[in-house]
Amino acid sequence: MTKKERLVAAIEHGTVIDHIPASKTYQVAQLLGLFDLKTPVTIGINYPSQKVGNKGIIKVSDKFFTDDEISRLSVVAPNVILNIIRDYEVVEKKTVVTPEEIRGIVKCNNPKCITNNEPMQTLFHVKGNILTCHYCEKEQDISRVELL
Repeated sequence: MTKKERLVAAIEHGTVIDHIPASKTYQVAQLLGLFDLKTPVTIGINYPSQKVGNKGIIKVSDKFFTDDEISRLSVVAPNVILNIIRDYEVVEKKTVVTPEEIRGIVKCNNPKCITNNEPMQTLFHVKGNILTCHYCEKEQDISRVELL
């Protein structure tokens, strides 16, 4: 496929988030605050993908994400690809991976946990698909978490 045959228009500078599971595309956009941006954002869903079946793709002009924003993204859509674009060319590709600790992103599902009863940030340790609360040691599956 040549550049002129792209399904979604190219951007001059910014970030392309690729290989998002189609069902998670709008959640990713919401999580990253893309609906509040003043720069162009293109959101596409249900593109064919050998990697994930149907995929979503998001192109964000003039925006480069922080490590904290990328950590948030990893909770709902791990293993997506971030392409950093400068002058219409991909200058860097990053695979989003879930960090070993997730801080202030996920709610603990234990109603008695101190993080649900005191004004304090949550902290989870990540092992595979299981998040363990640092404070009450309650485990939860990463695919079933509630975001803060």
